[in-house]
Amino acid sequence: MEAPVLMVGTDSLEVDRLLLGGLLLCPGCEQVLRPWGWARTRSVRELVEVVVVRPRRSLCSGCTRSHVLLPELLLLRRADTAAVIGSALTAKATGAGHRSIAAMLDRPVGSVRAWLRRFAAHAESIRVLFTGLLFVLDPEADGALPAGSLFADAVEAVGLAAAAAVRMFGPRPAWAFASSASSGLLLGPVMPAGLLGNTS
Repeated sequence: MEAPVLMVGTDSLEVDRLLLGGLLLCPGCEQVLRPWGWARTRSVRELVEVVVVRPRRSLCSGCTRSHVLLPELLLLRRADTAAVIGSALTAKATGAGHRSIAAMLDRPVGSVRAWLRRFAAHAESIRVLFTGLLFVLDPEADGALPAGSLFADAVEAVGLAAAAAVRMFGPRPAWAFASSASSGLLLGPVMPAGLLGNTS
């Protein structure tokens, strides 16, 4: 059985500091997580380069479940970063087709089409999740105006919630926020309504 994922920041030294200091808690039982080696090394494509990541693993001191600490620049089981995939989703929301997006990002047409289809399949759940986060982060927010399609509405909700997170917590890339808030499942097999990941 695959270890559950816990989203963390991108600074590996800070992740180690939090882990060694007992400041990361199990999302299941809320007991302290302890270091427990590393997950496999992965090569992930950024917009213009390939980065190598080796996520930390942790073991819960309470329930003894292991957790992969996935940097928020990634999405679960994707070979491209959240920023690359987010660029594709944003382009689609503004009317671009999958072939032109693939050419713009220099990615296989099939990969881009799969990202767009997966997001579209869960667009309503994504819109609901990020609209909820928007109002948690900024109770006085105006909310999104209809953007012309359910897909575009979902992308708009992600952007508005990410902007609210920046106002509350400081600068952070929008799609890193989206990855963290969805627990890396933005393009997962399911997008549970009401899933609230780590927004800080």
